Amino acid sequence: MDQAFIPAVFHRGGSSKGVFFHAKDLPHDRAKQDAIFLSVLGSPDPYGRQLDGMGGGISSLSKAVIIGPPTHPDADVDYTFAQVAVDRPLVDWQSNCGNLSSAVGPFAVDEGLIRASDGETLVRIHQVNTKRIIHARFLVRGRRAATEGDFAMAGVSGTGARIRLDFLVPGGGQTGSLLPTGQVLDTLEHEGRSYRATMVDAANACVFLDAAELGLTGTESPDAIEAKPGAMALLDALRRLAAVRMGLSDTPEAAPLGIPKVAVVSAPAEYRALDGSTIAAGTHEIAVRMISMERAHRAVPLTGGMALGVACRIDGSLPQMIAATPDTDEVRLANPSGVLSVGAEVRRDGNGWFADSAVVFRSARRLMQGSVAVPMRLF
Repeated sequence: MDQAFIPAVFHRGGSSKGVFFHAKDLPHDRAKQDAIFLSVLGSPDPYGRQLDGMGGGISSLSKAVIIGPPTHPDADVDYTFAQVAVDRPLVDWQSNCGNLSSAVGPFAVDEGLIRASDGETLVRIHQVNTKRIIHARFLVRGRRAATEGDFAMAGVSGTGARIRLDFLVPGGGQTGSLLPTGQVLDTLEHEGRSYRATMVDAANACVFLDAAELGLTGTESPDAIEAKPGAMALLDALRRLAAVRMGLSDTPEAAPLGIPKVAVVSAPAEYRALDGSTIAAGTHEIAVRMISMERAHRAVPLTGGMALGVACRIDGSLPQMIAATPDTDEVRLANPSGVLSVGAEVRRDGNGWFADSAVVFRSARRLMQGSVAVPMRLF
């Protein structure tokens, strides 16, 4: 036989999809895991389609997840995330996917890793990449995670059962500090120009930039951003400079591909979402266009959204200065697919700024289960 078959589940979580594996079904060697995930997702693909794998040609559809027994005393399962590049043989292990975090609890229940009675269930997740704890609360019916419900979310058609995610103490997962540079507002210098930036490490490391300073309105579609001459190159250059400032890399050239995320923020304004609907300025406090794995994201990476929600609560940060003042405890973030609400508990004490938690709501659904094929030579 040329191929081996590994048990796997194809799962949607939020506005992402990924292939889920049990840790016991994979080799322990990280290099072998890399090779398996590249094969499963269909990377590298110079055509950008991942036609020979399970990926969908964009970062939000090119992901793998490993679920195993807990190694943290406050968790029920371990969750490790792998971001698989589309066009190059690269697997990034340094970040988390907030959207796929919403599928971890349902996966654990459906796979029998957690015994759950009907009603609301809590699954405590140890997010291995960021060394943080996530609490997932969702409905169980017939001892299986519910999928049917009336919860709608931007970027996903139809409705589903709501999943609440509480990211506990989300700050400093990658850098050890909520504000890695120690400042709420920094300046990045590139080719003789200065750009204001706020760098936050909450759920994921992110750098936030002012759309106006980049020659953007902040209401552009992902395709429009990618088509604008020089825009993507500038954003990547600033992202790499931020990686050095945040302590994620010694040089811009060595910056990880997955983090920090780079995001363009702007004040509330009317725009047209990807589904053709008109999003009014009064529906949100701030607009965001985020770049992930060198592509303009069609929604917003959930961890990036949480980092922005936290940043909007930090006095003097770039997002806080740009955003409208929220009327509730949530901050509404306008993105290409619609509006995402993020709850963030942030406080300031004698040691600086501290994020107690970030809360978001998602839905998830198991799409397929069985086995995925990989070349026998990878074992």
